[in-house]
Amino acid sequence: MPKGYWIVRADVSDTERYKAYVAANAKPLAEYGARFLVRAGPFQREEGSSRARNVVIEFPSYQAALDCYHSADYQEAIGLRLPVATADLIIIEGYDGPQPS
Repeated sequence: MPKGYWIVRADVSDTERYKAYVAANAKPLAEYGARFLVRAGPFQREEGSSRARNVVIEFPSYQAALDCYHSADYQEAIGLRLPVATADLIIIEGYDGPQPS
């Protein structure tokens, strides 16, 4: 079964208040088996648009990624993020098929 991923791009306007969102999202992320693959490291935008902060979170399955986002705990955490950050977040299923050779 393919894994699921959150791909997030965000601009944070108040880093101190954003810390409350980070603390609140820890519980649902742990509950649904999330693992950070990318967490706001240096990046180079080569094409298109970007935001200041980029995050990729891996889940054991696409369904787990969806369920985490829609969980009551994560929805509560979103309320802490909305006033202090603008974000683009997609949930996507991973690919388990053949790779180029």
